[in-house]
Amino acid sequence: MGTDSLLRTTAPSMMTEFLRQSGGIAIIDGGFATELERYGADLNDPLWSAKCLLTSPHLVRQVHLDYLEAGADIILTASYQATIQGFEAKGYSREESETFLRKSVEIACEARTVYNERCDINASGTEKDGKVIKRRPILVAASVGSYGAYLADGSEYSGIYGDAITVQALKDFHRRRVQVLVESGPDLIAFETIPNKIEAQAYAELLEEEDIKIPAWFSFNSKDGVHVVSGDSVAECASIADSSKKVVAVGINCTPPRFIHGLVLAIKKVTSKPVLIYPNSGETYDPNRKEWVQSTGVSDEDFVSYVKKWCEDGASLVGGCCRTTPNTIRAIYGKLSDRFLSQE
Repeated sequence: MGTDSLLRTTAPSMMTEFLRQSGGIAIIDGGFATELERYGADLNDPLWSAKCLLTSPHLVRQVHLDYLEAGADIILTASYQATIQGFEAKGYSREESETFLRKSVEIACEARTVYNERCDINASGTEKDGKVIKRRPILVAASVGSYGAYLADGSEYSGIYGDAITVQALKDFHRRRVQVLVESGPDLIAFETIPNKIEAQAYAELLEEEDIKIPAWFSFNSKDGVHVVSGDSVAECASIADSSKKVVAVGINCTPPRFIHGLVLAIKKVTSKPVLIYPNSGETYDPNRKEWVQSTGVSDEDFVSYVKKWCEDGASLVGGCCRTTPNTIRAIYGKLSDRFLSQE
């Protein structure tokens, strides 16, 4: 069963079948902004990586390809920081803003098509020059960052929005953005770096109100291995995701690797849905200086050394977030190279 037929199944069974075809564990891509900067992009802007949708779409496609060639089974669109409100604040019209959102999905789908064509040429399915050129089901996930990410003031790392921000206000903020992304043709929608319970509730209600037809995942960020960054219980947040029939996986991203073991176990206690984890490098983000403090991170070798344990704990989708690279994902792919053997 290929990607096309896979997507004709219902939402929960789609993820189950996708994981089966992926050997029981699927690999998510890694950090995006770091790679765009490595190619020379200037991201010193409230739009962050979404800026490249306007200025350098060819770089966005190249980073997607880099991750596919590193072994990623799921690529996330460059829409994490892309909001209609954010584009309008830069002087773009509502129509132009929606076009940029669609473009994020189109570029990722184009990258998948280009990659599949390369795989068809390399029919043997072997690695070439360290690149994974192998036909397999690949999903495009439309990334939705939190309201805090739009504010670009570091509140995505605190989850403190103030009393004026209600569930209804968050639904109103995200509604059209989610509609446009879903209409653009991704395979699933990824609500990422969710910093608090109120935004998770807003997403869950929005999925129902808009009768979103594609699957979704919820991914939270944690500050201590027990709570999300706002102080809300990880278990309570994961329970919100578990209660939504539209959500097919729940987990953690943009969190130091040292916290993942306990977080996976905590999430497994409240849901039977697949657990996804894509931590950051362990570095600390300084919202005032708007940069990462490098001395706090771990090497690719140390990061990857945790992967088998996370999978033993119950994670079934694994990748990287901020400051991880295609080299990180390539190393994860190598670490999980025996995942198909267990099915034989």
